Formats: sequence, structure tokens, C-alpha cells
Amino acid sequence: MKRRDFFAATAGAALVATLPNEALAGTVSGDSAPTGAFEVVAAFSGPGPSGIAVTPSGRIFVGFPRHADNHREATLAELRGGALIAYPSAALSLPSDLPPAQRLISIHGMTTDRRGRLWAIDDGKLAGQPIAPGAAKVVGIDPASDRVIASIVLTPPAMRPDSHMNDLRVDLTHGAQGTAYVADSSFGHTGALVVVDIASGRQRRVLAGHPSTQPEAGFRVVLEGRPLSYDASHPTFPVGGADSITLGADSTRLYYSPLTSRRLYSIATDVLADFGANDAQLAASVVDHGEKVMTDGLATDAADRIYMTAGEHDAIMRRLPDGRMEVVVRDPRIVWPDGIFATDHHVYCTLGQWNRLPGFNDGHDLREPPYLLIRAPIGEPPALS
Repeated sequence: MKRRDFFAATAGAALVATLPNEALAGTVSGDSAPTGAFEVVAAFSGPGPSGIAVTPSGRIFVGFPRHADNHREATLAELRGGALIAYPSAALSLPSDLPPAQRLISIHGMTTDRRGRLWAIDDGKLAGQPIAPGAAKVVGIDPASDRVIASIVLTPPAMRPDSHMNDLRVDLTHGAQGTAYVADSSFGHTGALVVVDIASGRQRRVLAGHPSTQPEAGFRVVLEGRPLSYDASHPTFPVGGADSITLGADSTRLYYSPLTSRRLYSIATDVLADFGANDAQLAASVVDHGEKVMTDGLATDAADRIYMTAGEHDAIMRRLPDGRMEVVVRDPRIVWPDGIFATDHHVYCTLGQWNRLPGFNDGHDLREPPYLLIRAPIGEPPALS
């Protein structure tokens, strides 16, 4: 070090040391201070949560998938009085000897439709086992009666052996009883969207191979200060195609993104729900909305603001209709935010800690229960023009 650089460095150090604490605020990374606030709705000491849905009356439902941990607890439960109640019944939600098509295997993504009915995607996967015929399905339940109103088994070619049916949205503006759109992020490299006509059970796999549904090669993330990436021989992060998914407020477009990507795409539901539309027509309807953040979940509020889990930033963010992004809440306790759901007043989110699974950490389970379900206020939405 040159003499003048040494004196400049030591003079600066002395100056900082004599400044009052208030003047040091700018020298500390803003990441050390949380932004916004959330409340813990529930803390789960058992299996990790994924899907979350809240009905207009305030009933809260949580999904506990079994594809990473073949647990013996309920895979779908209602949070009632601080306790988890197997839903819609213990016979359907707990492990049993019933055929896979007649029970819930591994509930993953969840949503409600405009009539307040609960919908879930059963990814059908038990850890370490192939997906059994009849296991993967779209399930609809009416909370008014607590009865199953739909159970549509996903079959080939819409379903693949390496499918990972991750999340879904239900559009009541298309089809006699609505249309379900499912994001298949795949346990391999074959992501796609799956379209299901609820009335007939007709289904098809679309945009398979299209860039909007595929994982980005060489994708890297930084979670909890660790650079992570997918490597088949030594994975520290999963590879994932079409994963997070949400309908626009008026259901005219479906927004989605691969897990290993930072881009947001959408497609017109008029085209997506049309079983007569060919691959070229589907591809022509896809819009690339540019970069966002790496997301594992998307949700939309009544003002057409899209909420995003932002695991790299320990945050929940949202995209405004004009494309601007803002932070809703940021806190170091937000470890791999997963399922997300927006009501009129709050955004709910499950914190799955999936990056801490043994498969990404040389066989060491680094998860630290309890797993949290949180919610953050979103303020009054602006009136739509």
C-alpha cells in the first residue's frame, strides 16, 4: 500500500469510529432490516406445507405434499381453531389402502374459483416411488358442503412418468363447468402446461418444448447466501419448468413462469382453453413480460396486482399492472416462500424451506421446524380503470 493510501485509509477509519451511531446507518446494508410486516398465522411442527387457499368466508386450507417426504399426516387439512383437521375427511386425506384414484395422495398447489370453491392439484407422487396410475388428479371441493365435486385423473399423454404437477388455476369463463390450467414443472426437463375441461375431463398437454415452459440452462440462484444450481450428479437446487401460475383478475390471461427462470410469461385463455388451437396458435399467443424474480408461487388480487414469492430476497413482492415491481414484505425468516394466496386484505404464504432438503445438502436435512404460514397486509387495492 502506498503511504498516501495508508493515511487515507486510517483517517477514514478514525473518522467513522468517532461518528455518532445515527451517522453509521448508511454504512449498513438495507438487507439487515426487514421491510413491511407479517404475522404468523400458524406454525407446523410436522411435514412441510406447500399449497394455501383461503375462502371468501375466511376458511384456511393447507396442502402438505408427500413427493419429498412420504409422511403419514394429512396431505390436505383445514386450519381450524389453531389445529389441522384432515380435509375433506380423514379417509380421503390420510394414507390408506384405497386405490390412488379414490384418495388424496400428495396435495400440492391450491386455489379457489370465483364461486369460492376449493381446487387442488394432487401431484400423485410419493417420495422414492413412481407415480401410480390414478394418483395425479385435479380435485374440486365445495366448502359449503365439504363434498368432493370433481376428481379428474390425469392420464397420458397429458401426464408423463416424470410429471410434477405443481400448481393450478381454475377459469370459470371457459367451459361448461370451467377449465383448469395446471403447471407441470416436471421432475426432469419436460415442463408444460396441462389444460383440463372440468365438465368432460378432456385434457391435453400444451406448450411442451416452448421456451416459456422450460427451465433455463445454467440457471443459478442465491438462497440464504449460498449460490445454488442444478447438477444431475450433485444437485444443490432443483431443475424446474412451468411452475408458478396465476390468472389475471378478469381471467383473460394466464400468467406463469418456470421455476428455474426469472421471466414472466402469459397466454390468452381464449386460445389456451380452445382444444382446437394448434401449437403455432398457442405459441403466437404467448407474451414475454420480461424479468421479475425467481418465483415458486404467483397470486393475483382484485386490482390485477400479481404477488410473487421471492426466495432470493427473503421476500414477497408484487408486480403492478403497469409492470412496476414493489416489495410487500421482506424478512430473513422468509425461507423459500412457496404457496401464495391473495385475499382482499392480505397475502398468505407458506414457507417450505425446500432448499434445506437432504437431497440438496449432501444427505443432510437442514430444515428447522416449525414451518410457518404467514400473512402480510396488502392495503386497499386501487380502483381499476
